[in-house]
Amino acid sequence: MKRRTPLKLIASLSAAALLAIAPTAHAQNKPIIKVGWTTSDGAQDPYAIGARAFKAAVEKNTKGTVEVQLFPNRQLGDERQMLEGMRFGTVDAGVITNAVIGQIEPSFSINDLPFLFANEEQAHKALDGALGAELSKRIEGKGIVALGYMEGGFRNMINNKRPVSTPADVQGVKYRVMQNPIYIDMFNSLGGSAVPMAWGETFTAVQQGTIDGLEIPLAVIEANKYYEVTKFLSLTNHTYSMIGLMMSKRALDKLTPEQRSAVIAAAKAATIEQRTTAKADAKGILTKLEKSGMKVNAIGDVAAFRKGVSSLYEKYRQGGNGSLLELALSASK
Repeated sequence: MKRRTPLKLIASLSAAALLAIAPTAHAQNKPIIKVGWTTSDGAQDPYAIGARAFKAAVEKNTKGTVEVQLFPNRQLGDERQMLEGMRFGTVDAGVITNAVIGQIEPSFSINDLPFLFANEEQAHKALDGALGAELSKRIEGKGIVALGYMEGGFRNMINNKRPVSTPADVQGVKYRVMQNPIYIDMFNSLGGSAVPMAWGETFTAVQQGTIDGLEIPLAVIEANKYYEVTKFLSLTNHTYSMIGLMMSKRALDKLTPEQRSAVIAAAKAATIEQRTTAKADAKGILTKLEKSGMKVNAIGDVAAFRKGVSSLYEKYRQGGNGSLLELALSASK
């Protein structure tokens, strides 16, 4: 004998079915681009600044026909997870640290060579020119579109052992580095102890003394409260931190031609805005960090540091990347 399904249960199941269908119908009428990043949504966090600028520009350029939703603090996963998701179309977009992009497309590692760019202008010239165009071409072959090369600011060393003024001050200090060969080689070549570690584990590791410090842009120190767990900030400016506004090619291709053009134009505008804001914020952030108790110092002879890491350039060149290196160096002249 068949059991009759109670009317209340039928009504409940029908409502659930309607709710399940509703977001899909909404998505068909109004595409949604979900943008993730791993750091905070703070007012001066460079990743957050870029994501917010992108959202505003896209929704303005498309007259609201495309919506951008923001997901800070690793809500869409760590950076490597987001990039892999973009390749398969399960993640729409993200603001991603260059070194992690380099894990997917090794040519991006060029941007992480220490002391490659002396200032932001040189970096912009390279990334907005032939170097950036070549990198974009290569990453698109992996199913990811580089919409914009935003600015994390120059990276500096922070630790709980001692200030860094000369390469000798790096020796014997355990630094968390990104899981990237150039960062590992850089600290090891200076005599430090490079400890590859995911971003999500780093704060606790510093707090508990598992590592002595890390290398990081000023804005990320402030936004993620690293001044609470580290004493010394040395302005080494060793690497220009490019952060890429990356999007899944599959997600971009789902848009109409008009929407795609509007999104690409919005990304360019957002990149310019983000760079300007990030640079303007840097001076104020440094003052805040000093007031928070961090002991700040400039490094001594930059040439001594360059000499200490010279082997990385030769290794990079011998790896078949000589043409990319020349494109980068030409922007430094």
